[in-house]
Amino acid sequence: MNDSSSGDPSAEHAAPSERGDPAGRAASGERGGSAERATPSGRSGHAAGPVDHAFDLPTVPAPGPATSATPGAAAAAPGSAEPVAARHAAGADPAAEPGADGGPSASGGAGAEGGPGWLALHRDTLKVTGIWVFILALGGAIPTTIGVGSGTSYGIALAWVVPAVALVVLGSVIADYVRWRHSRYRVTPTRMELHKGLIFTTKRSLARERIRTVDLSADPVQRLFGLAKVSIGTGEQIEAGGPGQSPQTLVLDPVSRDEGERLRALLLDRAPLAADGTEPGVRVLARWDPGWLRFAPLSFWTFALAGIAVGGLFQVLNWFGRESLPVDATRDIVEDIGATQTLVLFAVVFVLVGVVATLALTLEAWWAYRLEREPGGTLRVRRGLLTTRSVSIEEQRIRGVEIVEPLGVRSAGAARVDVVTTGLRTDPKSEASTLLPAAPMTVAASVAAAVAGVRPGGRLRRHPAAARARRLRWALAADAVLAAVVVWLAVASPVRDFWAIVLTVLAAAACVALVLLAGDAYRSLGHDLDGEFLVARKGSVRRATVYLQRQGIIGWRASQSVFQRRAGLLTLTATTAAGARRYSVIDADEHEVLEFGAEAVPGLLDPFLVRDRPTAGLTEEVSLGEP
Repeated sequence: MNDSSSGDPSAEHAAPSERGDPAGRAASGERGGSAERATPSGRSGHAAGPVDHAFDLPTVPAPGPATSATPGAAAAAPGSAEPVAARHAAGADPAAEPGADGGPSASGGAGAEGGPGWLALHRDTLKVTGIWVFILALGGAIPTTIGVGSGTSYGIALAWVVPAVALVVLGSVIADYVRWRHSRYRVTPTRMELHKGLIFTTKRSLARERIRTVDLSADPVQRLFGLAKVSIGTGEQIEAGGPGQSPQTLVLDPVSRDEGERLRALLLDRAPLAADGTEPGVRVLARWDPGWLRFAPLSFWTFALAGIAVGGLFQVLNWFGRESLPVDATRDIVEDIGATQTLVLFAVVFVLVGVVATLALTLEAWWAYRLEREPGGTLRVRRGLLTTRSVSIEEQRIRGVEIVEPLGVRSAGAARVDVVTTGLRTDPKSEASTLLPAAPMTVAASVAAAVAGVRPGGRLRRHPAAARARRLRWALAADAVLAAVVVWLAVASPVRDFWAIVLTVLAAAACVALVLLAGDAYRSLGHDLDGEFLVARKGSVRRATVYLQRQGIIGWRASQSVFQRRAGLLTLTATTAAGARRYSVIDADEHEVLEFGAEAVPGLLDPFLVRDRPTAGLTEEVSLGEP
């Protein structure tokens, strides 16, 4: 594999700044807007931060008695409630009132933090923790009781299991009480601060000018108590750590729903909600349509969830010592209605289970979905039936959109829309970047046009026939392996005639499907320039068309395998600080695609290209080095 690059992908946050991209400058400077300390309680710590910046991180001041921010202003007495007017005069944030969220404030004498404005998390977190731990413990206690009771007696089993469940629940509530008791946050005129911990205290702070996202979510139990989890971040992508573990994210888990909305409005400079719960000046770009449910079963998740359900059934039967029950039941059904009818029956039940599971998951994830454009240039996605979610995306950080068309959904004329932006997680388990679930293509096109100003559906440049030949060769090679496996099973294993026929038919269908998918994968290839956007399309089972802003491209990566070199093909990858960070034009003509890259971002690729003569096409040489 030859691999040539232009632009360092590791410097993706800095490069946009050097190229004059204002949003890039914001992304590259965000590491300087936070500070974190993790020290044993009672000992001094130091500000920790990345070492790839030449400036010092601001120091988080230790909380103490309030002092006046203006000369001549009187300081409040320790432990007293400071009047709001006095706090306004002193420069304090009027929204950060002590004790506003169901817990005592530090100024009222609760907690280790001193000074006004410090708020506690909501006290009902103890109830939420107790309920969730009890549910989980009950899920393990039931099979344990049955298993132990079947060997001895259920009285003895309950005598062991009930105290164990009570101990687990009590211990979890006590641990959560300690966490709640020693967690405080506040909003100052310049920073958002969170202090937590008993033995090892963690003091974290974000500059308010760097805050880009304030997302709210609530699981079913939290919704029962009117609570929400608030994630406050700078919008910078951090590779290490999970949700809530990034040094650029503060998580308040939980606060009241009203407090979460107040923090969101305050930190993002949004207008307060109206009496009906809506924000003035909000424009709805898309909303949930129950008719979209018809697209949910048209994905591979239908079969994956059905397989998970079957595996779970076998596991439960194994707990009860009845693992042979499915085999015995299948034998009885075959004797009653025959093998063919049994196979058809099982296939229908399998698909129905997958369809029901997929519909349930889609309803839970996307019920009450709304895509809104708020005043000030922010998109907000709200959705969820049991667990509600709210994600805010600054439009100035958007670098494009991606139209995703899984094979089944595409056959029904539908597509999903993802946003290409800095500051959102893009791992497969996260749906934070999804602006629109599977919906009719007309709806997807309207959302893409409203968000990024693109018009999906235009003609793209075709790729050479050599790209089709590559895919057909891979498909035929897979067919040969599959045929060899079928022949081996028929000859070397005692397979009944009926099942041998079934296996042969399935293998033949798979061989044909692979060839058809290879042809479809070639037809899906394409690339072009559409105004300020680079357009690249690929994939068959999951066809994706990305519209990437050309000004957001900070580097190129040219790669060519041995087989690609022999066929005159090349893969050109655009690197960016947004979305998946790398978007590729695969298996394109090696000369044409390099000219395409040079045209997409003038001046970025030219120093690394070698031409035969000033007006001739490009040669095959693409290398790193000085021009």
